[in-house]
Amino acid sequence: MTRTGRVVGAAAAVVAVAAGAAAGLGFAPEFGGNGEDGKPARGNLPPATATVGKQTLVDTTTKTGSLSHGDSTTVNGKLTGTVTGLAAVGSIVAPGKALYDVDAKPVVLLQGALPAYRALAPDTEGADVKQFEQNLWALGYRGFTVDTKYTDATATAVKKWQKALGLEKTGTVELGRIVYASGPVRVDAHKTVVGDAAQPGQAVLTYTGDARVVTVDLDVADQRLAVEGAAVTVKLPDGRPVPGKVTGVKTVVDPGTGKGGGGTDDPKTKVRATVALDEPANLTGLDQASVGVAFTAGKREGVLTVPIGALLALSEGGYGVQVVENGASRVVAVEVGMFADGRVEVSGGGLAEGTTVGMPT
Repeated sequence: MTRTGRVVGAAAAVVAVAAGAAAGLGFAPEFGGNGEDGKPARGNLPPATATVGKQTLVDTTTKTGSLSHGDSTTVNGKLTGTVTGLAAVGSIVAPGKALYDVDAKPVVLLQGALPAYRALAPDTEGADVKQFEQNLWALGYRGFTVDTKYTDATATAVKKWQKALGLEKTGTVELGRIVYASGPVRVDAHKTVVGDAAQPGQAVLTYTGDARVVTVDLDVADQRLAVEGAAVTVKLPDGRPVPGKVTGVKTVVDPGTGKGGGGTDDPKTKVRATVALDEPANLTGLDQASVGVAFTAGKREGVLTVPIGALLALSEGGYGVQVVENGASRVVAVEVGMFADGRVEVSGGGLAEGTTVGMPT
C-alpha cells in the first residue's frame, strides 16, 4: 500500500469526499515512516498524533431567515351591510372577540381548523357543529352536550352568547358571523375601511399568528432540510444561539423581478420553512431582522471519528490513516463517511476507539 500524502483543506475535503470524489482536494507532503501495506515501520514517526474517538456526528447547514409574524391570511366577509368597525392593525384578537363589525354587530373570531361554511341551527349535525360547541363551552356557556349535534339545548346557550354580543337572540348562528383561526391572531392589514359596503367575498382584513416566527426560503435542492418537527438552532442578531423547531413547511413561488428573460430574476419555486423558538421571550426587543438558522443535514450516532487532518490520500485511490503503536507506524486504508465539526467518520483498517493516528504539526 502506498500513499500520496496527507489531505489538507478541510472545506475541500468535506465537499469532495462527501460526494464520493477526490477532485478539489489538496495534498501535502507525507510525514512519518513508510509503513506501507499495513506493515509497521519504526522511526520517522509523525510529528503529532490524535486519538480515534467514538461519538455522534451532526452535520449542520446554516441558512438565512427572516424574523416576522409569519404569512398572512385574508378574511373574506360573508355578510351584507356596512363595515362599521375594524380591529386595529397590530392588535391581538383572542377567540371570542370581534375581528370587525357589520351594521354595528360583531363578526367573532373562534378557534378551529374547519372553516365556517353554513349556518348552524337545531337539527344540524357534523364536525363543524362540534367545533362550534367546543368554542361555546370554552367561552363559559353550559347546558348542552359537546358533540356533533346542534340541539335545542345548544340553541339556548347560543341565545345567551348572542345576548352578550348584542346580537338578535335567534339561537341560530348565521353564516358569516364567525371566523375560525388556529388561535389568537394579530391583525396585519385592513383591506377595506369603515363605511365601505360589506358584501360576500369581499376582503376585509388580513391576519398573522400572534407570535413572531422565523421564515426561511430554501432552494428546492435543499428541501431535505425542511422537516416539520425537526429541531434547529437560531442565531439571533446579537449572536445568541437559541433552540427552535420547524413548525411548518410549504412550497411558495418567489416572483423575482420579472426582468430575467429566463435568467436568475425569473420566478422561482422555493420551500418555505417556518421556525418557532422554544422560548419566544428570546425575541423580546427584536423587530424584523435577519437571523441564521442551523438545520441538521445529517446525523451519525456512535461512529468512529478522527480529525480531518489525520486523513491520507492513497496513491491507489481512497483514503487511509497512519496508525501509531509500540513505537512504530503503519498506514491502513479506511472508508470515510460524514464530515462535521472538523472530524470525519472512519471505519475499517482495524481501527477502534482509542487507537492513535498520525497528524501533521
